Amino acid sequence: MTHRQSKRLGVVGGIGLLLVAAVAWAELPASAVATSAPDEGDPRIEGALLVDATQVKPGDTFRVGVRFRLDPGWHVYWKNPGDSGLETEVAWDTPGVTVGPLQWPFPHTFRTPDGFITTHGYDGEAILIADAKAMEGPTTGVLTVSAAVEALVCEVHCIPAELVLTRSLPLGPQTVRDAETAAVFDAELAKVPRPARDSGHVATLALDAPQLTAGQDFTGTLTVTAPGGAAVPAVEGDFFVAERIPGVARVGLTAEGPGRFKLKGKAEPDVQATAPGLTGVLRLGTAATGYQYLEVTAPLAPMVAASGAAAGTPAAVKPPSVKDSIAAVKPVGAAVATPPAAESSMGLGLALVFAFFGGALLNLMPCVFPVLALKAYGFTRMVQQEQGRVGAHAAAYAGGIIGTMLLLAGGVLAVRAGGASVGWGFQFQEPLFVAGVCAVLVAFALNLFGVFNVGLDGTALAGKVDQSHGLMHSAGEGVLAVVLATPCSAPLLGTAVGFAFAAGPLTVLAVFTALGLGLALPFCVLVLVPGLAKKLPRPGAWMERFKQVLGFALLGTTVWLVWVMGGLAGVDGMARLLAFLVAVGLVTWLYGQGQAQDGVRRLATVGVAAGVLVASGLLTLRFEDQGPAAAPPLGSAVATARPWSADAVDSALAAGQPVFIDFTADWCLTCKFNERTVLSTDEVRDAFSKHQVAFFIADWTRRDASITAKLAEHGRAGVPMYLVLSPGAPATPEVLPELLTPGLVSDAVKRAAECAPSKLGGGANVLCAAGFPNH
Repeated sequence: MTHRQSKRLGVVGGIGLLLVAAVAWAELPASAVATSAPDEGDPRIEGALLVDATQVKPGDTFRVGVRFRLDPGWHVYWKNPGDSGLETEVAWDTPGVTVGPLQWPFPHTFRTPDGFITTHGYDGEAILIADAKAMEGPTTGVLTVSAAVEALVCEVHCIPAELVLTRSLPLGPQTVRDAETAAVFDAELAKVPRPARDSGHVATLALDAPQLTAGQDFTGTLTVTAPGGAAVPAVEGDFFVAERIPGVARVGLTAEGPGRFKLKGKAEPDVQATAPGLTGVLRLGTAATGYQYLEVTAPLAPMVAASGAAAGTPAAVKPPSVKDSIAAVKPVGAAVATPPAAESSMGLGLALVFAFFGGALLNLMPCVFPVLALKAYGFTRMVQQEQGRVGAHAAAYAGGIIGTMLLLAGGVLAVRAGGASVGWGFQFQEPLFVAGVCAVLVAFALNLFGVFNVGLDGTALAGKVDQSHGLMHSAGEGVLAVVLATPCSAPLLGTAVGFAFAAGPLTVLAVFTALGLGLALPFCVLVLVPGLAKKLPRPGAWMERFKQVLGFALLGTTVWLVWVMGGLAGVDGMARLLAFLVAVGLVTWLYGQGQAQDGVRRLATVGVAAGVLVASGLLTLRFEDQGPAAAPPLGSAVATARPWSADAVDSALAAGQPVFIDFTADWCLTCKFNERTVLSTDEVRDAFSKHQVAFFIADWTRRDASITAKLAEHGRAGVPMYLVLSPGAPATPEVLPELLTPGLVSDAVKRAAECAPSKLGGGANVLCAAGFPNH
């Protein structure tokens, strides 16, 4: 039950029903429950597929429902979301079952503090229910009911959610009802509005004008009479919600007395070919007396153009919008132009110091932790078993890091030589690279679980150190540390890397080498500081368990990378990657089996494993570009705004302009609120004009891999996001809060303007990167 109950229940009865439902839902199969809309790692919505039968007879009807549970303060949307948002959609996949339309409980109304934007939906808990019927046939076998849910989950910001829920029901000679779920369904269906005529109510509408005029307000009176002349209950709160009405922008009711309501609405500017009709849901009664929910329909008058033309006259052609003219979006990895290093006050020595300590701080980033813990485990073992080789392993680990850093630097130089610009972590924009890293992590994890050993023959190496802890393994851990570190950032790192990307090839190589030395620092210290290695914990049985725990840590990192793949290649890309990783698991298992065999059988097993790996890669590792989303019309935001692209930002920064980027979407309530109450105010307009700010809009209404990656780059899972870039520090944008104020925006662009080259004696000072933003 939600906190908006449709009828009064006794306290004992209500609590009892909740307890019964909780027990029933606890028994749901795992496939019937899913979570989505992650916000800082915490999913904001849980969905569950409920069925009011435990066995179904062919030809009988039963009910199915999708229950939503939302975190406090979060909500999803009704079939008419209102001024913002997206309708919640449920698509059924039910072989052998026909499913009817969703039945929508009366929605809650949400408003912005100033009342400017109104939306309708559900918070807390709600259930969307539909009638289902099993097809005639044998009374043996099972029915599979699946629901694919798409919803927009909003609080201050909005996050798209996708849920796939599946249940299996046995067929039998009779239908067996689930009494607990049926009771929950009955309580929820009591809040679903029914046609007024079904209960004997009559709704009549009298408009104050004989026709609607396009773009103009209209009024009227809605009268509702109860059956048998009974009194119509009073109403309270938001008692009426209109459905989508073609040709009508908005409509609402105000109570004038029992059963009498004043109607006010506004016609769309475009003339409709047919006369629209009023459709909406009405809640009669109060919380004290109990509620009754009606669906009311009534015809509206024909619509004419403002000039008096008849309905059906073509509307005026709208001016071109940004959506019509936006160009292809440059990949997010393309960085904004950075001032040449020769014109900067930062020297190579300071850049190397920044790079070294920035690399050392990368060890504190969560993305590097699994490899760091893995290396600590290996050193603990070596201190006791290979005291004379600890230095060699530290050198191999550092060599793996520095070698990979130099390869990365070479890739940066090669891409730059081709005329493109890249940023830190640019390789993670390539789905095949992400898939390769995931495969390595899964293989590492299975190695830690003991599925296979790294080496040709573990039995032939008796008396020697396990090959999985050889020098090549230490070097491989160094490679993995770099791969997992590149999506992260750390203090000082952005400044050093930005300096390197703008400098010559030797500077790039030197800075990346210093960065690698810093990343390798913890284990270099174990060798360089006398006696420090001996203070590591003594080995014991705990190490085997700890090794396996580290395997799960690597799998956790893999989960994160699968999520990254979702931003690059969508849900299909994630599914392909997961299928490939299953094949990788099979290949490593086959390889482990081959290690226990001899001669031809071993070669045959390894050959099969190689074939499976190649075949699975060819079949699954095909990722389609999701393509950029088009920008929507700008509406009432700052009139000088332009569509976001890396090239446009580069040009503005090169011209010495501060840049403000609004990452927004049509369905984002907070975005619209900020655009209309902050970004369109005179104070912000004057600040933008005074400091010659270049204003850009990055639209995320449709899924766009480049914008998704840009959001992830700044630690955001959804819109809105606001970036302020200074020409003097383009690599270090200031990220503003989700809720803006005119003063906050004005102060941010002022800080950005003060870091502009014109404010620094004609040359951009890269040290602005360390001081901007200074708030």
